[in-house]
Amino acid sequence: MPLDVGSTAPDFCLDDAYHKRVCLRDYQGKWVILYFYPKDNTPGCTLEAIDFSFLKDEFEAAEAVILGVSSDTCESHQKFIDDKQLTIVLLSDPDASMQKDYGVWKPLKFMGKEYLGTVRTTYLINPQGTVVKIWPKVEVKGHAEDVLSQLRTAKGNS
Repeated sequence: MPLDVGSTAPDFCLDDAYHKRVCLRDYQGKWVILYFYPKDNTPGCTLEAIDFSFLKDEFEAAEAVILGVSSDTCESHQKFIDDKQLTIVLLSDPDASMQKDYGVWKPLKFMGKEYLGTVRTTYLINPQGTVVKIWPKVEVKGHAEDVLSQLRTAKGNS
């Protein structure tokens, strides 16, 4: 069942880059920016992660955490974080179970071949665990700034 605005965000527990278990319930009472991306160290994913890292202090000032999720391993995330000096939390979902729960694991086509993969998507989850905004099929350029702006708007309305 696809998630819509107003849905309760499915709970999850995944390992971060350093094999620390991270669960959605750990952030109860905070705003959560949950973004799904296809692959570490690819151009669009790198730009998105750098942009979120650059704005991390502003998100934290708005009482929000940023969690990036892909199918990459913890070790791949460590290398990505080290290589690009990222400051955000990246979670490993190697079997795509969380991506399936959030409806972002879908059939994709590339050069005539069909495969299952991650559709770049971002969810804004309020402190009560409700999805308040969804960005499907994200265009990377300017996305982190847009999420920050929408977070500020949502906080003003809550």
